[in-house]
Amino acid sequence: MIGVINYRTGNSQSVVYALEHLGLTGRLVSGPQDADDVDRFILPGVGSAEVTMASLRDSGWVDYLGERVRDQGMPFLGICVGLQVLFEFSDEGSVDCLGWLPGKVEEFDRTRVRVPHIGWNEVRPVGEHPFARAIGEGGHFYFVNSFHAVPARPGIAAGIASYDDDFTAVVARDNIMATQFHVEKSGPLGLRLLAWFATTEKDDFLAHE
Repeated sequence: MIGVINYRTGNSQSVVYALEHLGLTGRLVSGPQDADDVDRFILPGVGSAEVTMASLRDSGWVDYLGERVRDQGMPFLGICVGLQVLFEFSDEGSVDCLGWLPGKVEEFDRTRVRVPHIGWNEVRPVGEHPFARAIGEGGHFYFVNSFHAVPARPGIAAGIASYDDDFTAVVARDNIMATQFHVEKSGPLGLRLLAWFATTEKDDFLAHE
């Protein structure tokens, strides 16, 4: 069962619709009390990292997800803000985030580019994580973001896009994966990546070092 985390700033229902379109089983989960039968999680997001983290804390998700995802290795996919909160700190609201991945989240330079970044952009896979290979070459995906992640260690980025400069568009470390773009709004390529996450065996995520 795929649990799509439902919280105040999420676009959770659209992800459930995308799963249904693919013939996959997923449902909204509003708190840990709803998640006993879940064997992988998706955290979608729109809005700010500050509000997202407050909602996750208020609903009891932070400790629960830390145990099941980070400690026990349950597959996890973050989408948009769901990628940004994986890092240690976000400049959006100056908020501490989940801290599962080393690094921070910064705003695009408004003196150089229009913010927010909205539209279709090519994503170039990097690294050897299976999630990077699943992206494929030359694919375009749909973005809506004013902030972007800056990983503190090499090997975390699994996909790169360009908006004046290159920025991290996909991250992956073992069972933890995330996209800055909206897979559920990215047409056939986004749905293919969502299906890959939903159907790939747990051991295939953990094979990456």
